[in-house]
Amino acid sequence: KTAKVWDTETGKELMTLKGHDGGVLSAMYSPDGARIVTAGGNAVKVWDANTGQELMTLKGHDDSVRSAVYSADGQRIVTASADETAKVWEANTGKELLTLKGHEDQVWSAVYSPDGRRIVTASFDKTAKVWEAETGKELMTLKGHEGWVMSAAWSPDGQWIVTASADETAKVWDTETGKELMTLKGHDDWVYSAAWSPDGQWIVTASS
Repeated sequence: KTAKVWDTETGKELMTLKGHDGGVLSAMYSPDGARIVTAGGNAVKVWDANTGQELMTLKGHDDSVRSAVYSADGQRIVTASADETAKVWEANTGKELLTLKGHEDQVWSAVYSPDGRRIVTASFDKTAKVWEAETGKELMTLKGHEGWVMSAAWSPDGQWIVTASADETAKVWDTETGKELMTLKGHDDWVYSAAWSPDGQWIVTASS
């Protein structure tokens, strides 16, 4: 039910963020490093990164919130929930702006594209979906996994998405067409996350 901040040079624990009534499943800094957003229970909380003071609570989801991340410009927060939706919030005020509805099971992750114009969501309904960030319009559904989709991530140039799945694979997709480009096979159990290297040349996957 807590998040912690650590000194990366020494490994010293600097502060503990307390306030969630459920397990904290994600924590992320704002792009400018001034705030931290955490997801736990049915709520999302925003904290002052220097003092650990709780600044606001974002309430609106009807079930556990799985992840919360900032847009690249720090103006928006997108959250993913077991209530089968993702939501977009105004980062400075906590105002709920959009609800992304369309998945048929838990939404495990949601992230902005590098240019902030689109959002990709990953769901237990075995799909990922791409949405228009400003309007919430569903643009495409990425179908092909045979198990729950645990996470989705954009390449640094925004041209590809990599998804990680309980079907023991990760897949790479073309973000303009939704076409599946390749399947990364080699793990022997669920793949929980996949991420791009900063130059977009490599993908790292994590599995149970």
